[in-house]
Amino acid sequence: MTATDRLAEPLTSVLGARTAGGLKKLGLETVEDLLRHYPRRYGSPGERSEIAALANGEHVTVMAEVRSAQVRSMRSRGGAMLEAIVTDGRDTLQLTFFAKRAGVLRMHESKLKPGSTGLFTGTVGEYRGRRQLTHPDYLIVGVDAADEDEAVLEASRPIPIYPAAAAVPTWRIGRSVRTVLDPLTEEDVPDPIPAAVREARELPSLLEALRAVHVPERPEIWQRGRERLRFEEALVLQTALARRRAAREELAATPRPPRTDGLVAALDARLPFALTTAQATVGQEISRSLAGTIPMMRLLQGDVGAGKTVVALRAMLQVVDAGGQAALLAPTEVLAAQHLRSLEQLLGPLAHAGLLGGDDRATRITLLTGSQGSKVRRQALGEAASGAAGIVVGTHALLSEGVQFADLGLVVVDEQHRFGVEQRDALRTRGDRPPHMLVMTATPIPRTVAMTVFGDLETSTLGERPPGRAETVTHVVPAENEAWLARTWQRVREEVDQGRRVYVVCPRIDADELAGGDDAPPTNTADAPGDEPLTLEWEGDDAPPASVPLASVTETAKMLAARPELAGVRIGLMHGRLPAEAKDATMAAFASGDAPVMVSTTVIEVGVDVPEATVMIVLDAERFGLSQLHQLRGRVGRSALPGLCLLVSRAEPGSLSRERLDAVASTTDGFALAEKDLELRREGDVLGAAQSGGRNSLRLLRVVKDADVIEEARAVAQDLVAADPGLASVPALASAIDAWLGPEREDYLERG
Repeated sequence: MTATDRLAEPLTSVLGARTAGGLKKLGLETVEDLLRHYPRRYGSPGERSEIAALANGEHVTVMAEVRSAQVRSMRSRGGAMLEAIVTDGRDTLQLTFFAKRAGVLRMHESKLKPGSTGLFTGTVGEYRGRRQLTHPDYLIVGVDAADEDEAVLEASRPIPIYPAAAAVPTWRIGRSVRTVLDPLTEEDVPDPIPAAVREARELPSLLEALRAVHVPERPEIWQRGRERLRFEEALVLQTALARRRAAREELAATPRPPRTDGLVAALDARLPFALTTAQATVGQEISRSLAGTIPMMRLLQGDVGAGKTVVALRAMLQVVDAGGQAALLAPTEVLAAQHLRSLEQLLGPLAHAGLLGGDDRATRITLLTGSQGSKVRRQALGEAASGAAGIVVGTHALLSEGVQFADLGLVVVDEQHRFGVEQRDALRTRGDRPPHMLVMTATPIPRTVAMTVFGDLETSTLGERPPGRAETVTHVVPAENEAWLARTWQRVREEVDQGRRVYVVCPRIDADELAGGDDAPPTNTADAPGDEPLTLEWEGDDAPPASVPLASVTETAKMLAARPELAGVRIGLMHGRLPAEAKDATMAAFASGDAPVMVSTTVIEVGVDVPEATVMIVLDAERFGLSQLHQLRGRVGRSALPGLCLLVSRAEPGSLSRERLDAVASTTDGFALAEKDLELRREGDVLGAAQSGGRNSLRLLRVVKDADVIEEARAVAQDLVAADPGLASVPALASAIDAWLGPEREDYLERG
């Protein structure tokens, strides 16, 4: 059997069907799966103690003999319990185990035979005047250890505590790990970190690291093992990025050089404002990339209101000036239609090629969405295929097989996290040569995240707001304070009377559905497809009572219509289930002031631009992520009019949810909030949050804490790929990229 075969061996053949069946529930099916299931923490072994000397709350290890052990049912609370009495020869101690079914406890009962000796580790408690250990870890001489000396040795080590399940407790996982780990040799475990790299950094081999984390003799042993495994994860990620970049640079894109007298210059001349320094600098970076033969892969990020649309438009016009076409891909029809209006407004006569009043240098912008009628769609398809449309704006409908371009030179993807890998790739691979790609995000990404997930993209950041934009003030409004709520709705009326607009955002559409309708944020799902990469999770006890209904669009609209403060005010409804015509009508009525209050889900979260909108009210605000709240707030304060954001919440003062809301209220800096987001949430798997599916994930690497590790791994990865682009000299590392990341995840790393 080869080394690879040993790691790929199914657990059923090594551990037996019964044990392997339980481990499969945790997603562990092969020897390598089990070895990569690292302990989440380590218990302290504790000092050996005499039973008489035990103190309540103390963590202890006791050598004792089993006197009795019996499983019995619990009538009062259901389930079963095992009570065992152990003695050190003078005093006794009770051991207690609980389970839903008696059968689960039979294994303990079979090991805790009267007369057997063991080491029992746990925290001392007291029940009805008797000292006890509840669910202690233990080693039985002759069963778990050959003799007392070996048992004492085992019990003196840190105790690995594994991510477990009721049917597969941590002790069983630990025993299974030892069964597969103990026989392995260095030849059985190929090491993704090349020997020269290990030697230069004094890192243990992979097998040594696995033994260190699973069977540590001292705390510093498992700490060293984790450090090595953390570096390995970073190296695999960064080498995948470096390899993708090297492969891409071998492709040839059609150069799209700038023209001094083209559409870009004409747009600049008609803009009613001057570009910010950041917009001009980033524009030059993009222009140079478009003029080259290496396909551009650039992430354009900026805080809300930083002016990304103008930067993207100038890039698209440079491609049109050079004889090509550009496609702008938006995540929703509402946002696609908004982009069309914004681009036409910015371009004016420059967008009306061939029409009366159009500029001589003009191009044409075409909208293509799934809900268009057949006649309109045929016309849009024809303009894209013939090249008459220099810019094609659309939703996922742009990705369908029937859409053809004459010469696609640039793809701009707005809100990248809402598109899957395959969708983005459908546009990237159009035509004989790959188009340039510009990925925009309005969710500020901390440098550490960008370095890990988008490390292969050139990153451009717009760090300043255009002049003339007013600041937005944010306040948290306790939902139970009726006086404050009444003042909130009174303020809505005051804004409407001044000719302004107000958004009211709810976490669901209908009163009888779960939170997270078709376009609301999923709760308890930091990595739900279509949600923000940095959306926060609820923490168990911090969640609101189940009996309190969440605000819905339909019920909130009825409530507002009935309030005396809003008598005579027309209220619009917006959510993802509405037909396209209804969405357009609602947006038009809102923008014109005919329906100046809009009750909506997060479908208006990004891109929607109504300068007269001054107030954003978010109901059940604790249900939304930090970054998402920041994006919602960005829908107001988009002109010289001051903005106001009110976060209505039931979150208790001092709770994690309230801390999140207070963070949003304390700053308008999206990058600072994104860092706070990572700091507050259970960080989880950054790759998984962005690209769901598959069981591979970041296990130990943490993008905030381990930024220095990632930087070091990046430098090593670049050197390795520069010396050997195909990684033929480091086959174990190449295999780790293929097997651990998988082709879809590796593609994701490139495309962002």
